[in-house]
Amino acid sequence: MSIREIKPGNRGYLYVNSHPTGCAAVVDRMWQQIPEATADEPGPVALVIGSSAGYGLAATVVGLRAHRMRGLGIAFESAETERRTAGAGWYRTARTAGLAAEAGAAFSFLNADAFSDVVKDAATDQLADRFGKIDLLIYSIAAPRRTDPLTGEVHHSVIKPLGADYRAKTLVFEDGVPQLGELHLQAADDAERDATVQVMGGADWQMWINALQSKGLLADGFQTVALSYVGSDITAPIYRAGTIGAAKQHLEDTARAINTRLKGVGHAYTVVAGAAVTQASTAIPSIALYTSILHRVTADRWQTTVDQAEALWNRMTGHADLGLDDQGRIRLDDWEMNPEVQAAVRAVWDRVGSDDLAVSTDTEWFRDQVGQLYGWNVPGVDYVTPAETTVPWPASPSADA
Repeated sequence: MSIREIKPGNRGYLYVNSHPTGCAAVVDRMWQQIPEATADEPGPVALVIGSSAGYGLAATVVGLRAHRMRGLGIAFESAETERRTAGAGWYRTARTAGLAAEAGAAFSFLNADAFSDVVKDAATDQLADRFGKIDLLIYSIAAPRRTDPLTGEVHHSVIKPLGADYRAKTLVFEDGVPQLGELHLQAADDAERDATVQVMGGADWQMWINALQSKGLLADGFQTVALSYVGSDITAPIYRAGTIGAAKQHLEDTARAINTRLKGVGHAYTVVAGAAVTQASTAIPSIALYTSILHRVTADRWQTTVDQAEALWNRMTGHADLGLDDQGRIRLDDWEMNPEVQAAVRAVWDRVGSDDLAVSTDTEWFRDQVGQLYGWNVPGVDYVTPAETTVPWPASPSADA
């Protein structure tokens, strides 16, 4: 037990600690937003890789609440130390597991490096012992580095443009006050681009398919999805036309390779999600300003990660059309990429300055959203009273549970 008085440790809008009660409350709010499953029969067996944050977390919570999902979630989260709380994803996973248990869901969580062959072996063995075969693999990892299990080489991803340097407006917070800054990033070299593809492309996704298929764990009609993003031409130089975009293109190429390997017994899709405030997206320069403008423009048309995860689950379970584009990708970003929306965002982007930042963008909303990623700024949470920071990782059930 470790009762601590916790204060937010942040620089600008990025945080280095988390609040366990706030993180749990975030998951509770997501859970209550989702309609409960009406059917009594067990849902599909799923493996969610990257289940503690962003779209992976949203897909996990929706799957458990609305579809009685069974299976396994994998995330790599830091435990509590003497100096710091556990990672926000640790606390979110603990609460997700608690809600799943209350709902009677046969779903467990593994805290491990999903890039590792050892973890692939352990996870597939657990799935085989408990369920036999799986119906769905959701792949949603955003990581700064990856060790190639075949070579032992450690690859580090970078967020840089390709071909030319990138200069743009960016959002900064000085003493909590939102301001406009100027960003200059040098273009990546070939080695940096290739390393980013190794980390954030489709190589590991393909390895997971190989691991599952080699043990005969793919059910008839198996489906797998990997989360991607296209975004606006405003952010294209740093995203879709940059090193991350090269990785996302590799992810999409991998989907086609997986489909060839599955030979009709299953199908792989990349899912183009809409913009969101996640721990991964906040690390991308200029995305904060773009997202703040987009939220102001879309207002009540804004789609949360839960909204989009609900749409994805409905499509994967046949309750809605897949909504494929001409490249075979599932599109969840129509609300963002609507031409009128993009025109309005562009108009604000081009004219906005520090003097009208508060009235032209939703910077305060963005700051609060980032805080909530770490359990801060959550309505109804008592941040004055010391909180219990020692929260155990959910125990793995026995094979016959």
